[in-house]
Amino acid sequence: MRKPILAVTLAALAGPLVAQTSPQVSNDLTVDMSPQQYRICNDRPARPTWMDEINPREAYKALTLMDLYELRAWEQIVETGSCNCDIRFPSWEGASEAFNERYLMASAAEHTAAQRNIRQQRNDLRYAVQDLCEAQGNW
Repeated sequence: MRKPILAVTLAALAGPLVAQTSPQVSNDLTVDMSPQQYRICNDRPARPTWMDEINPREAYKALTLMDLYELRAWEQIVETGSCNCDIRFPSWEGASEAFNERYLMASAAEHTAAQRNIRQQRNDLRYAVQDLCEAQGNW
């Protein structure tokens, strides 16, 4: 019994497509557990644990804190004229306290507005921070 031409054609096409889209299987079970290495400032403080454990539906809260953290750091860089690692990557404590006071109970829409505002403030500082940090080899 002969197969219909369409079935033969589909079977012929399926082989290459499956081969192209199937995941690569590997027997290598090793996991690199070495600490993450950055190009600059490898002794960065660990971010708050809750940011890694948050429900994905509330990830906007972690984004707000990250934006606030970077804004605080950039303000300090401009204020002090220094881009050393302790200023560029300070403790999370100050930003966490400000977040808890202002945004902990805020709605998702309020977080979106806050992120927009914080990012605008950060963008206003960007070129000053970049110039200082590039001059000090820390950009």
